[in-house]
Amino acid sequence: MNVVISGANRGIGLELVRQCLQRGDEVHAGVRAPERASELAALAQGAHGPLHLHALDVTDEASVRAFAAAIPGPVHLLINNAGVRSRPDDLAGLDSDDLTRTFQVNAVAALRMTLLLRPQLRAAGGAKVANLSSNLGSIADNSWGGAYGYRMSKAALNMATRSLGYDLKEDGILAFALSPGWVRTDMGGSEAPTAVDLSVSGLLSVLGRLGAEDTGGFFDFEGKRLPW
Repeated sequence: MNVVISGANRGIGLELVRQCLQRGDEVHAGVRAPERASELAALAQGAHGPLHLHALDVTDEASVRAFAAAIPGPVHLLINNAGVRSRPDDLAGLDSDDLTRTFQVNAVAALRMTLLLRPQLRAAGGAKVANLSSNLGSIADNSWGGAYGYRMSKAALNMATRSLGYDLKEDGILAFALSPGWVRTDMGGSEAPTAVDLSVSGLLSVLGRLGAEDTGGFFDFEGKRLPW
């Protein structure tokens, strides 16, 4: 299976690459600076599938176009994993430039990646797009406020995923918003309860089970449907 992963240099993205290679997938990994992604490059040693590293800035149209042009079809699975969280992200610390950048990375980029890789996804016949979202993007589940940029951008990503579920159906492409949970990564912090390998193995297992009846839906890494 040919898999494309953005934001692949650390955390969840790095573990996604590792586990996809381990199961024999051919992986195209997008990172801002491939020459500095030594930990990612090392995964190619002893892997069961081939790894290709590509320069990718998901906020730059030209960069995404060049990335997409370098990916041969078909693409069976696109994982839009690149994400940021500005700090501080509370009401008092809001910065409009940070908000705009957060939206670009967390929401707009997934649409741009999906659109520009659409021919390769279409060629796969039954391809899946996984947009890495968050429980913090759930409006119904917001019980303590704060995290403005992150919450707003992930809610926007969820809405985009819902629309993609309809708009890509005629191409045979399925789209899902997936929450990895609160994970022990640089972004999640050391107090997070979920190990990154457990989260990623869950995400990949859920992706394997989701079908056409689930397209446009929002799920966690255990397969539970989440409220919008």
